[in-house]
Amino acid sequence: MSLMHAAANEAREHCLYVHATIAMICNHVISRDFFVIFIKNSVAGLAVSGFMFSAVCMATAARAEVAVVLNSGEGTISIIDKASMTETKKIPIGKEPHHLMATPDDKFLIVANAASNELVFLDPLTGEIKKRIEKISDPYQLGFSPDKKWFVSVSNRLDRVDIYNGSDFSLIKRIATGKTPSHVGFDARSTMALVTMQDSDELIGVELATQTVKWRMKTGATPAGVWFTPDDKYVLIGMTGEDYVDVIDWRTQKSVKHITTGKGAHNFLALGDGKRIFVSNRVSNTINIIDQSTLAVVDTIAVPGGPDCMELTRDGRQLWVTSRWIKKVTVVDMATKKVIQQIPVGKSPHGIYFYNHAARK
Repeated sequence: MSLMHAAANEAREHCLYVHATIAMICNHVISRDFFVIFIKNSVAGLAVSGFMFSAVCMATAARAEVAVVLNSGEGTISIIDKASMTETKKIPIGKEPHHLMATPDDKFLIVANAASNELVFLDPLTGEIKKRIEKISDPYQLGFSPDKKWFVSVSNRLDRVDIYNGSDFSLIKRIATGKTPSHVGFDARSTMALVTMQDSDELIGVELATQTVKWRMKTGATPAGVWFTPDDKYVLIGMTGEDYVDVIDWRTQKSVKHITTGKGAHNFLALGDGKRIFVSNRVSNTINIIDQSTLAVVDTIAVPGGPDCMELTRDGRQLWVTSRWIKKVTVVDMATKKVIQQIPVGKSPHGIYFYNHAARK
C-alpha cells in the first residue's frame, strides 16, 4: 500500500489529471495499456505491475464519489456520498457560498463566497479545500468565457460585474451595471457576457474586449439564469418573477418567444445530448425539460422545496437538485421522472456539483 500511495502522490505532482485518468481506467473509458504508458511517463522509474494496476483501481473504486453542495445560509459545504445518498461531513467554507464551477482544466472546483470576498478552490473529486484567492469582491455568480481568456464575477450585492484575467485571476476592470446583477452567460466566440439584472428587470450585454456595457434591454420580472442555444442564435432567460423563459435574439436585443414554464423559472442545466435543457421553477416546485430545436417544453418533473441548481449524472439516470427552501437535496430517477430520495443538508442549499456529470451541452 505504501508503494501505491507514493506512486499516486508522485503522479499527481507530475500530471494534473492523474485522478481523472485512474477513474476513467476503472470505468473502462481508457485502456490498461494507456495507463501503463501514462504512469511510466508521469513517474520516472516506477514499474507498474498488473497487481499495482488492480490495486490502484480497487483503491479508486473504494473511494466514494461525492457530491458537493453549497449551504449559502450557513456558510458550509455538505459532502454527500453518492452511493448511499447521505451527508458524510459538513465543512465551514466562508460567508454566503452561492455558486460554484470547475476550472476549465477540471483540476479545481471553485466556490464563490460572496460575503467573504474570496474564491475557494476544492479538489473536485473529494471536496477537500486546496487554496483560497482573497480580495475577489462579492463573487455571487461566476463564469469563464469559452476561450478561457476572461473570468467574470457577478457582484450581486455591489451592483457590478468584475472582469478578471482567466489565467491568474488578476483584476482587469470593474463595471457598474445598475441594480442587482444576477447570472451570466457567454456567446460562443467569447465576445460578449450577458448579465441579468434581477431588480431592474433588464438584460445587459458586456463587450469583453473593451470591458464596457454595450447595450441593455428590458425583460420580464426578475430575470435570472442565462443559457445560449447550441447555434448561438438565441439566449434563454429564466424569469423568476414570471412563469416563462424568454427567448431573445441577443444580437438585435429583441424577444422572439415566451416558453411557458412553471412559476419562478430560474436556472438551466444541459441534459448532455446537445438537444435538451432543464429549467428549474422555484415557485411551482417543478422542473421543465425544453427542446432547444423547437423551443418548447417537452416534459415536466415535480420537485418539492424550491428547486434551484441541478446536476445530472454522467449516465443520465439521476438528476440531483438543491431544494432551496427545505434544506435538502432531491434526487430524481430520470427513467420514471419520480423523486427517489431527499438528503438533508444545510440551510438554503444552492450550488451543487459532482465530477462525473453529464456533458454541459
